[in-house]
Amino acid sequence: MAYDPDNIFAKILRGEADAAIVLDEKHCVAFMDVMPQSPGHTLVVPRQPAENLFDLDADAWTELMATTRRVAHAVQAAFEPAGMMLMQLNGPDAGQTVFHLHFHVVPRYPGEGLAFHARSMADPAELQEHAARIRAELTSG
Repeated sequence: MAYDPDNIFAKILRGEADAAIVLDEKHCVAFMDVMPQSPGHTLVVPRQPAENLFDLDADAWTELMATTRRVAHAVQAAFEPAGMMLMQLNGPDAGQTVFHLHFHVVPRYPGEGLAFHARSMADPAELQEHAARIRAELTSG
């Protein structure tokens, strides 16, 4: 499948779609998942158009991994979950639904079942508040 420049993440990167932005840098953008699995569920997306990990060049991959780690640290500090799950899915058979490479940073709390995707949209105001908490941790460290 060829990269679709009109996917929702590409639109967010171009400022054509709204998102609760956590981090906006030269190589990556992080924002709250609109269908979070748990409070603090954040997505980290490279600016380089790439459908999956096989399409991203090595330098962009290095930036993406470093940014994902920084965001995970900020989510940990902001939400203090019992655990943390990082997910990156490639292709529809692996559960990928938006075909722009991205990492899920998913805080895990006691009693939650494991799942790859949530089923309902979150309140946008709550997502903005969660993004502010994570941004605060990113700027304090």
